[in-house]
Amino acid sequence: MGRPSRPSPSPPVEPTPSHDDIEKGSKRARHKSKVPPPPPPSKLWKPWLMPLVFVANISVFLYTMYVNDCPHTSGTSKCILYEYLGRYSFQSFKENPLLGPSYITLQTLGGLDWTQVVEGKEYWRLFSCMWLHAGLIHLLINMLSLLGLGIRLEREFGFVRIGLLYMISGFGGSLTSVLSLARKRIVSVGASGALFGLLGSMLSELITNWSNYMNKPLDFYLESIIPLI
Repeated sequence: MGRPSRPSPSPPVEPTPSHDDIEKGSKRARHKSKVPPPPPPSKLWKPWLMPLVFVANISVFLYTMYVNDCPHTSGTSKCILYEYLGRYSFQSFKENPLLGPSYITLQTLGGLDWTQVVEGKEYWRLFSCMWLHAGLIHLLINMLSLLGLGIRLEREFGFVRIGLLYMISGFGGSLTSVLSLARKRIVSVGASGALFGLLGSMLSELITNWSNYMNKPLDFYLESIIPLI
C-alpha cells in the first residue's frame, strides 16, 4: 500500500489593502510626482551708471562743438547749419562727413593720436578718446548701442561689473588702435571699444542661458534682440 501524497502548499494570500492604505499610497504617489517650484527671480539692479555715461558723452560732444567754433575758425560760408546752430555748426562735409568738429579740435581735446601717445608719452589719451566722437552721426550710433546694451547689462549684473567692463574694454580698444601702425596719421575717437566689450558680454550671457531664453521666446526677443538692433 503506497504512501498518500502530501497536498501541495497553497500560495500565500496577500492581505487586501485597506481604504486608509490606498488613500496614503495615492497621496505618496502624488507627492513624489510634484514638480518643485522654480527658483525666485534674481534681484534686478536699478541702472544709473550707463545713463550717466550717456549724458557725459552728449555733454562732451556739445563742449567739443563749442570749442570747435566753426564760424570763427573756418568762416560762416564753410559751416553746415550756421544759420540755426551758430557757434555749434558743423564743419563742411569735405572736412568731416559725420557732421562734427575739425581734426585739430579732436586732436586738441584728447583724440588718440599715435605720435603724441607713443613719442609724446601722453598716455592719458588712451582714456580721453573714449569720450570724444567724430560727429553727430557717430555719436547717435554709439549712444543708441550704449542704451540698448548697457542698461540691460547693468540691470542684470550691477554698475560695478559693467562699469569696470566698460572702462577696461575701452582701454583695450584704444591700446589696440595705438599698436596698429596704420593709425599713425589718424586721430581715433569714440566709445566703440567699450561698446564691443558690452556686446561680447551680452553674447556670452545669451549663450550661457540659451535654454532659458528658448523656453521664453518673447522674453528672448524683447531682452536680447532689440538691444542688438
